[in-house]
Amino acid sequence: MVSRLKYGNTNTFFIRGTAGNLLVDTDYAGTLSLFYKEIKRQNISLKDITYILATHYHPDHIGLVSELMKQGVKLLLVDAQREYVGFSDEIFAREKRTEVESIQKEEATVITCEGSRVFLRTLGIDGEIISTTSHSEDSVTLILDDGTCFVGDLEPMEYLGAYEENEKLAKDWERILSFQPKRICYAHANEKVFEM
Repeated sequence: MVSRLKYGNTNTFFIRGTAGNLLVDTDYAGTLSLFYKEIKRQNISLKDITYILATHYHPDHIGLVSELMKQGVKLLLVDAQREYVGFSDEIFAREKRTEVESIQKEEATVITCEGSRVFLRTLGIDGEIISTTSHSEDSVTLILDDGTCFVGDLEPMEYLGAYEENEKLAKDWERILSFQPKRICYAHANEKVFEM
């Protein structure tokens, strides 16, 4: 079961598995109280969140990660994302109104895209994580076997024609479409449901 959490500018998603649960992305730093209100509204408790997966490490996707990790939520880190974990530190350091601690990547559970299906199965979630680097080199997409895809900031496929040359975006969508998706969940756009 998937719940969309909206408590700021970024759509985040809570996925219930049979043996553990996964939060996909968080919003910007400073939204923790709004996050608490939203999960309460949806009958989710903090202890229900086993892991957080960031689709990429831009500030509007990882602003609450370090705070949630301090409260016992584990970070699920794709190995290709490892060098980008601190990407937003400098941006957060310029913020005067919010203090954000760096994410402790040493405490993360690190997996590969190739091993993601096996790992997700331990949570009772059927799906896999693929690399989709047209937005940023650390961007990943989570694709569930039920056809639900979490693409973060990937440009919608309808925008492909607006780019004269974006082979990376075209390849990302070609790969996603090979899974025959039924529902695309974006971080900043309305979801797309494919007609059956």
